[in-house]
Amino acid sequence: MELIELNAKPREKTGKGAARKLRKKNAIPAIIYGTKADSAMLSIDTIEFDSIIRKNGSMGLFFNLKIEGDSTGEKIVMLKDLQMDTFGLNYLHVDLHEIGMDTMVTVSVSVEAVGKSKGVKEGGLLQIIRRELDVVCKPADTPDTIQIDITDLEVGDAIHVEDIDLGENIEIPHEVNFTVITIVAPTVDEKEAGEEEEDLEEDLVKTAPAAKTAEA
Repeated sequence: MELIELNAKPREKTGKGAARKLRKKNAIPAIIYGTKADSAMLSIDTIEFDSIIRKNGSMGLFFNLKIEGDSTGEKIVMLKDLQMDTFGLNYLHVDLHEIGMDTMVTVSVSVEAVGKSKGVKEGGLLQIIRRELDVVCKPADTPDTIQIDITDLEVGDAIHVEDIDLGENIEIPHEVNFTVITIVAPTVDEKEAGEEEEDLEEDLVKTAPAAKTAEA
């Protein structure tokens, strides 16, 4: 787990009008929920926050939060929710939750397939059914990604959630043993397209000498 430095300022005015004015000043309305104190309204610099998101993505982020004028010092918080406009261009609101390092938290972590499977080498297609999974663990144990080795998977094979072992300190909550990754056979259309390409190549090879003779 990486703790990212983040600065914020307290804000008093709430409501849609106040939020719009804040965004015009290149700031994002935010709120922090704490286990030790009541929730507090904040504002975050848009450029600073956008730089963090572009570099790290928006999943599984933990911050050292420094609030201007707060004498209690930095707070360890996690990004709980991020609201954006319809087009995904502008930040509308940020929810932060203060946590303790010994607190069990639920975090979404991206899934990453590692290696090239036997099935893919034989023409099969890799399908990542779940591109992110929720994990429950302490902040320090949060993985950057969930890496799944697919090297030995053949066409028709699959990795289910119960096949993934992240160690005794990390749990993936689930009620059913759902599929995370699978190798599927190519569709009929894809096979036909491949055959058509092969036929086209053969035709070009056959016609090439005739074309050369005609030019002569």
